[in-house]
Order: sequence, then C-alpha cells, then structure tokens
Amino acid sequence: MLKGLYKVEMSTVHGSRRGVIYVYDGKMMGGNSAFAFIGTYQRSGDGEVSVDISTLRHNDDPNFQPLFKSDRITMALKGRQQGEQYHFEGGTTQLPGIAFSSVMTPISEEAAPPVPPGQTGGIKNGLYSIHIRMLDGIDAGNTGVMVLHDGLIRGGDGFFGYLGSYSSSGGKWKGEIVNQEHTPNQGEQPVFGGHEVGIGFSGTYSDEGAVAEATALAGKRSIRFSAVLRKLAEA
Repeated sequence: MLKGLYKVEMSTVHGSRRGVIYVYDGKMMGGNSAFAFIGTYQRSGDGEVSVDISTLRHNDDPNFQPLFKSDRITMALKGRQQGEQYHFEGGTTQLPGIAFSSVMTPISEEAAPPVPPGQTGGIKNGLYSIHIRMLDGIDAGNTGVMVLHDGLIRGGDGFFGYLGSYSSSGGKWKGEIVNQEHTPNQGEQPVFGGHEVGIGFSGTYSDEGAVAEATALAGKRSIRFSAVLRKLAEA
C-alpha cells in the first residue's frame, strides 16, 4: 500500500538529489534542506501510479541548486511498485526533453511515538519548512520539512527522517520526535549523524508557523536547539 514516509532519490541529466516524502490520502508532501514537494497521486486498476507534483524553494542558500535549474517546477510522473520500492519516470512541460526519474524507499515507522487522541483545532495541518539552530555555543544548524497532520509529524531532509507526534491548543504546542538517518551523512551533519535521536520540544504557534525549543539525546549527549517552522501548504 502506497502510504507512509519514504526516502526519495531523484535524478536528471543535471545530477541527483535526495529528500523525504510523506504519502497519505492521495497526497504527497515532503522535501529536503532547500525545496518542498507538494503533489497528489492516483492509482489505476492495473497498479500504475500517476503523480502530479510541484517544487517550492524554502531555503535561499545558493549552495542548494535545483535539478531543473528552476526553483518552481511542476512534473507529471508515472510509476509502479517494484518490491518495497516505487519507481517513477516523467518530466515537465516547462523544460521539455529533460527526463526525470525517482525511487521511493519506505522508511520504517516502528519507532514513531503514538499520536495523542483528538488532535484537532490546534496548530494548522500543513507542510512546513523547519530551520534549526543549535544552542549552548554549538555552531551548527539544519533545514528540512515537516508535515503536521492531526497530531502526527512526518518529515526530514536529504539525510534524516523525522517521525513524531504533538499536542496543541491555545497557541501552545509540545511533542516528541525520533530523528533517524536514512542515508549515511558522511560527516555533513555531525551533531545527529550516526545516531537515532530522541527529541522533546515545546513552543508556540500561529496561523503562519511555529517556534519551539527542544532537547535532543544523541548517544550520551544532551543537545538543545531552537526551531522555526513556516507553513508552506495545506495538508
């Protein structure tokens, strides 16, 4: 069944990229450290999956370059399940002649914390960018995306997947996240790299986004950081 959090590996003649994508109820939402992915899918009777998906830049860092040399692209893809993976091919009418391929590999959700019951009416469901800054003098940070949906958190970036849950009401929210490495990061994010990290957080929210302070347990280390979330799309 096409549902859950996936690592997605994407390729064109311009190179390759990675990210994560959360699939549920006919929707696909995800991204990586610079771009968000927002789309829908349909499955035909013979098992073919048709996808319409767009990209949106959420991080202005010029070191992150798009595969199609444009920040906003809408693609039409078709694919099928092969084993546990889904393989897609397609392209965009904005830049005809450039073939796109991707492979979605499921990320195990066994470690995900349970969703509290009755989580409606608080923070808005949606796809959010998340920008993280370490505290206590640690010179490090990260960016990614998160889907918030009725108490559930799913997201990540090109190296990590986020599995979490939250409760929210009256402008305040709190929750927990398990940060898992879906691709070895080769030291690019050394604070969390190589560990399954448990994170507890609390903060405030508005219609446009949220802020939080969190404590992560990485091995024997306790690491504090702040996070800023900005809403990108409805979920």
